[in-house]
Amino acid sequence: MRPPARLEPLIADGIIDAVKRPLQSGKEADVYVVECGVETCCAKIYKAATERSFQSRAEYAEGRRHSNSRRARAVAKGTRYGKRVDEDAWQRTEVDALYRLAAAGVRVPQPYQFADGVLVMELVTDAAGEAAPRLDGLSIGPEQARDWHGQLIREVVRMLCAGLIHGDLSPYNILVDESGPIVIDFPQVVDAAGNNNACRMLVRDVDHLTAFFARAAPELAETDYAREIWALYETADLSPTTPLTGHYEPPSHTPDVYAVLGEIQAAREEAEGRVPSDEQEDDPEDDDEEDW
Repeated sequence: MRPPARLEPLIADGIIDAVKRPLQSGKEADVYVVECGVETCCAKIYKAATERSFQSRAEYAEGRRHSNSRRARAVAKGTRYGKRVDEDAWQRTEVDALYRLAAAGVRVPQPYQFADGVLVMELVTDAAGEAAPRLDGLSIGPEQARDWHGQLIREVVRMLCAGLIHGDLSPYNILVDESGPIVIDFPQVVDAAGNNNACRMLVRDVDHLTAFFARAAPELAETDYAREIWALYETADLSPTTPLTGHYEPPSHTPDVYAVLGEIQAAREEAEGRVPSDEQEDDPEDDDEEDW
């Protein structure tokens, strides 16, 4: 087929030898099957900001950092340069996440090259060597549902232990090869420690998985892995091998709000160089005031 214009520079540079066929078109990018030497790969062409339909980008980008203060200021001001920096950072986020997650043992496609807004990466295939199907298109029984649900919960844990949350995880963003599920599509990946929406997005990701697999294995609907995982993460007790039960019991104790407020006030007074109010000497004039 005639190569898309965005792939022609990669062909000219010898990164891609030929374009075989379109593979997928999504809200963030178009994907093509390409030949790179003797290997068949896929090329993901990121769409320009004006062509994307992905919503609420700001809540996903919270906590992401730019490489220097000049770029951060330009992005904050919304200058033309800042918009270019922001767009490049948004596209590179997936590349960085894939390398990071692959190193953490998460089952993701292996990235090979990123140039001119195009990511060349591993083509995930089935046993016959064809492009692997998406999870949402498969019909599965109870035993398979329980198995793959368990595998994906572990992938969620590994991602979180690497500091990341997928942010848009669903059966549409999961491929299945002969060894099981593989997670794809990470442009909206969330920084677990730096994003105030992290817990909510983790819960949503896991709820999407559970709702899908509960169609075949209804007992999965009674589980609450997301809140169990997040609670372990918050207390630094989460590791890729931490045993999980699928159940979560919220803390039974009631926080002492007044004690916390008192500590905050004491800290403020100390920072301002004042003696805490309960340690100040009584004002003699107070004795002359009338009690009300």
